[in-house]
Amino acid sequence: MAAITTGRYGFALLGVIQAVLIFTITILTVPLPLVAREFGLGPSGVLLLSAAYGLSFSSLLLLGGRLTDRHGGRLVLRTGLALLTVASIACALAPGYPVLLASRFVQGVGAALTAPAAVALVRALHPEPAAYRRAMATWGGLSVLGATLGSVLSGAVAAAVSWRWLFAVPVLVALAGLARSAALPATLPAAAPTGTRPALDLRGAALATAGLCAVSYALVASTEHGWRSPGTYGPLAAGLALLLAFVAAERRTADPLLPPGFLADRRRATALAAVMATAAGTALTFVLLSLHLQQQRGWSAAATSAAFLPYAAVLLLAGRLAGPLSVRHGPVAVTAGGLAVAAAGLGLLAGLTPDGGYALGLLPGLLLLPAGAAAAFAGAAVLATGGVPPERTGLAAGVFNTAMELGPTAALAALMALAATRPTVVGGYAAAFAAAAAGLALTAVAVAALPRTTDLTASEHTNRIKEFTS
Repeated sequence: MAAITTGRYGFALLGVIQAVLIFTITILTVPLPLVAREFGLGPSGVLLLSAAYGLSFSSLLLLGGRLTDRHGGRLVLRTGLALLTVASIACALAPGYPVLLASRFVQGVGAALTAPAAVALVRALHPEPAAYRRAMATWGGLSVLGATLGSVLSGAVAAAVSWRWLFAVPVLVALAGLARSAALPATLPAAAPTGTRPALDLRGAALATAGLCAVSYALVASTEHGWRSPGTYGPLAAGLALLLAFVAAERRTADPLLPPGFLADRRRATALAAVMATAAGTALTFVLLSLHLQQQRGWSAAATSAAFLPYAAVLLLAGRLAGPLSVRHGPVAVTAGGLAVAAAGLGLLAGLTPDGGYALGLLPGLLLLPAGAAAAFAGAAVLATGGVPPERTGLAAGVFNTAMELGPTAALAALMALAATRPTVVGGYAAAFAAAAAGLALTAVAVAALPRTTDLTASEHTNRIKEFTS
């Protein structure tokens, strides 16, 4: 009984930490115009500030996963939380834009260490395959919940006191994680088992980090400068070259950072596509509706946050149901169904008009989208991390979180470029919602075509281990 209680407590702690990592991405989304006015930022400054956390987070996740597999979840988790604490305090106290920008980047570094370590510790808490699948089904909905709470609370807090107080949340949660993780030595192992630690592969880590960072920056920069600008195609070309060099280097490395066979699994690759599409759809909704309500309709930041309250309520309910549904009906069915429902929600938002009402114009889509997103994330988390040997749990978590971060970055760049081709702002937003809905619908079809089995036989598991470690 004590072990069960400790396991539940440990999972709750890790779940809150995961939600807050994603919460921290979105806490400046709604109050960003207030920050820009305070520091006198132009479009380029706003662009960099909005992307800094996500750039370092997504670019360093593979390295964070490798460090987790090498040194164990508890050590890497505590290191990441310590960085997150210091950087969050620096954000709250930042006297100017350079300090805030640098602190947001360091926050992302801390998150990149913390996220894969947390998943590895979930695996330690739930070593049995069935229990781990149930845990990951719940885990999948925590990220979208964190993003939603960040967007909902940020406007209200910024309007009531100051945007600086938003950083109190990651500080308090990180401190709680640091204090409590040391109290769970029985269920949160301090290091990887002797003899199973992979090599660090610093060359691969450097190439992957630099490549992902450059590509992500280019995608974000394209929304302001366009694709023909040297500020866009220069970093994009450099990033793609670095990623090609990473792939070539990994094929010659005895213990690669990302084993070539890891993404060859059809179920895993399709699940990661579902994660990217769902994360992109939800991020697009927050960004575009926040801009639309404040810039076209003149709503305040607090009123904009309030508009997402029904979204958050549905997400909470759907998140509680998604995990059990994934266990009962299988992750393939739940992921495909969730994607279809989310696509329907985005399709309704594609009917956006300059003078449309909230109750009939926006609310139906804001109710369907979170219901589908919660289910899609829950099922995709199981598909993306299932069948992974314990010594590669950090890698699986790093890849999963990388997909979650890169999805919004790439989609926002492409869809904002699409929106810019329309003669009106609102028409462009509607076109972006329609394209996102189509993307989710196509991904739902791909997921539905996957085989429904989730369990591996002993021989299949052995072959999978050989595949990942070869």
